[in-house]
Amino acid sequence: MNPCDVCLQCLSPTVVAALPSLLMVGSFAALAAATRAHAVPAEQFASFTADGAWCWFSDPRAVYHDGKLYAGWMTSNGSVQVGMFDPRGGGAPTVVTLAERFEVDDHDHPSLLFLPDGRLAVFYALHAVGDLHLRLAGHPGGLGEWTRDRTLGFDRGGGPRGVTYSNPVLLASEANAVYVFWRGTDYKPTFAVSTDLGATWGKPRTLIRRVGSSDDVRPYVKYWNDGQGRIDILFTDGHPRNEPANSVYFLRYERGAFTKADGTRVGTVADLPFDPAQCDRIYDGATAGRAWIWDLAEDREGRPVAVYTRLPTERDHRYHYARWDGSRWFDRQLVAASRWFPRTPAGAEEPEPHYSGGGALDHRDPGTVYLSRPVNGVFEIERWSTPDGGQHWSSAAVTSGSLADNVRPVVAANAPPGMPDLLWMQCVGGYVHYTNYRTAIKIATPRR
Repeated sequence: MNPCDVCLQCLSPTVVAALPSLLMVGSFAALAAATRAHAVPAEQFASFTADGAWCWFSDPRAVYHDGKLYAGWMTSNGSVQVGMFDPRGGGAPTVVTLAERFEVDDHDHPSLLFLPDGRLAVFYALHAVGDLHLRLAGHPGGLGEWTRDRTLGFDRGGGPRGVTYSNPVLLASEANAVYVFWRGTDYKPTFAVSTDLGATWGKPRTLIRRVGSSDDVRPYVKYWNDGQGRIDILFTDGHPRNEPANSVYFLRYERGAFTKADGTRVGTVADLPFDPAQCDRIYDGATAGRAWIWDLAEDREGRPVAVYTRLPTERDHRYHYARWDGSRWFDRQLVAASRWFPRTPAGAEEPEPHYSGGGALDHRDPGTVYLSRPVNGVFEIERWSTPDGGQHWSSAAVTSGSLADNVRPVVAANAPPGMPDLLWMQCVGGYVHYTNYRTAIKIATPRR
């Protein structure tokens, strides 16, 4: 089944006439019913913010708490912002600025973690310079009365490159220990643990380091967690620009031990860091070209599922779906995704030719994947679904006939049924580089 490529002209006159009222913020259910059979241009969906950007290596970018949707982003002038939207009550989102003119760089966007008492913790960092920052909301579920900006001391020693990215995790089975992962000052995946909800932190530990590798080798990592005691880890050898055989690996943490997907023990925290060769290799980049990773989840049987791109050439990006089936990694291509998405200025050489439009798993149902790829010259969002673990697929357009590129989708964590949970970045004013962007954060309709 091919993705639906339908423009606004395909909608019935009744639906078209109703669009102005349906598209008010808060009218998601009505828009979902009206567009059940056909996609609409991305411009017809509500914006969480008209000025927001993110990359895809800091998460959660969006999360539900107490029925409200929270998200974080960078503005075009480099400010760190967090927003809250109540789909049930309508009205405009509430947006607060946590760091004014922090840095014009979409790598800096915040990650969000709700603590057991309902307060929101927000982590963010500059790109490859300085320390990890933390601010806490003063009241449960609110965006007011924030603590002062606090740096956590993770940039001390180990290399000159500063802290980049943030991925906080709370494990209830470990007495609500808070883990936070980042790219360390030596370019390696690093983490620290707090046993007092972020007030103090243990010593940073390096997670992955290839034996004999230099500090220039920088694995990229995606994390998934169940909120209880398990953390799944998807990672690469390094950046695809620098690693022509960039491969994809998997590692799991649970009850103080690290294992492969089949339960084979790799080691404990005392054995860190681990070499990629000790972990599951999902894909060998020497076979069909370098790869990069997009998302990680776990199915209902507790088996990991991943979405990544193979990059045979810089103009040939291909989305892949990989799933541990209990005995092996099942891996299949979903769809070709053409070339990179940044709009390279005429006469210039693209500095980031490995940036695909992006993919995201629905973590509640990882048989659903949202992908961004070019359709008629514009990157659109598509929904891909499998009923049998990836053997067979159907697809449908979420956006179609859009005026601007739609990229980097994400599914909000902990979304209640029927609430809008798909967000993405639309390049309304163009995306030239991670330091030169004019983008919005869009919200899609609820699940069909």
